[in-house]
Amino acid sequence: MSFSIRLSDEERALAESYAKLHSVTLSDAFKRALFERIEDEYDVVVGEEAYREYVTSGKKSRPIEKLWEDIDK
Repeated sequence: MSFSIRLSDEERALAESYAKLHSVTLSDAFKRALFERIEDEYDVVVGEEAYREYVTSGKKSRPIEKLWEDIDK
């Protein structure tokens, strides 16, 4: 699959500079950026879901020092 996007001269220069800096093609730079964004948004959704489950479970967090004390026993 292929697609095209319209960029201003400044946007294109910035994108090409980024690609060159990371030694990748412009196409690879856009793919990398797209999939990193998708992954980031997925991580946010999964994190929010895990937090809701934690809150509704009634479990409580405790300071890490307490964990170390339990391990030393």
